[in-house]
Amino acid sequence: MVQSKAATVDDYLDELDLERREPVERMRELIRFNLPQGYAETMRWGMITYEVPLERYPGTYNGKPLMYVALAAQKRYTSLYMTGVAFSPGGEEAFKERWEETGKKLDMGRSCVRFKSVDDLALDLIADSIASMPVDVFLRNYEEARGG
Repeated sequence: MVQSKAATVDDYLDELDLERREPVERMRELIRFNLPQGYAETMRWGMITYEVPLERYPGTYNGKPLMYVALAAQKRYTSLYMTGVAFSPGGEEAFKERWEETGKKLDMGRSCVRFKSVDDLALDLIADSIASMPVDVFLRNYEEARGG
């Protein structure tokens, strides 16, 4: 699955086969447990997203809510997008350094961690990263990154 047209998270999960559903469900549980208040879980861009509602921050560059974290089952792996890491000054470098300390292999693009099994992940680091950015901090980092 490259991009889903599911309208709800439950619909999205229902369309996944067991092999792809299991890591998505496990990561969804970790995200929801560690997600600071103020973010909303939705389906957007064919992924499960955790975003800042437009009611909270309407002045986005594209008129859509700002994505904080997203989760998507791809054909050969699962993607975890963590824009909070990318928007945090020095965040991506610090995240990679902390990951290296775990001894686990990191497959990461710009704010996107790709994995086949949840066991391949540094779950404590991911949980800490998600929990560490309340909406106000995320918005401040976002505005600074955009030059505002």
